[in-house]
Amino acid sequence: MNNTSSKIFCVIALLGLTFSFSAHAQNKNKDVEAIKALIQRETKAFFEIDYKTWADSWVHTPYAFWSFADTTDVNSFSGWDQINNGFAEYFRTSKPSTAKIDREWLGLDVRVYGNGAYVRFNQHVKDNTRRPPQAEVRVLEKVKGEWKIVCVSVIALEKENQPRR
Repeated sequence: MNNTSSKIFCVIALLGLTFSFSAHAQNKNKDVEAIKALIQRETKAFFEIDYKTWADSWVHTPYAFWSFADTTDVNSFSGWDQINNGFAEYFRTSKPSTAKIDREWLGLDVRVYGNGAYVRFNQHVKDNTRRPPQAEVRVLEKVKGEWKIVCVSVIALEKENQPRR
């Protein structure tokens, strides 16, 4: 290969890499936006007592997990069946809330790993119950091209942004 051919080959290879990285970044951005939208949709459905949308946001597997901790108690459910049964009474008897949800996506807000993702954020539910802000974690899986929640972990925070003890 002569010098000119080598230069042309290098330019074409660099352009190919640039387009490849650009496509990967665009796909990741689409995943991040889809994940954030799912979290917002699941939270909204929970507070609006929309069982169908809430349940559709989850992976229905034995390894799904949900937990909540504050100064009064720690609750958790292992597996979709326990999660579903654990919230059955809530969805049967609660009234839709008009709460305003503020969410602060943190520095490493959404980490996508192939068909899995880790998300950490702080959330403040503003309603008449005077709830403290909450630190929240979601683990998600992409199932048949759609992101679904597999794990929710919530801990109540004090004003200084520290876990309540």
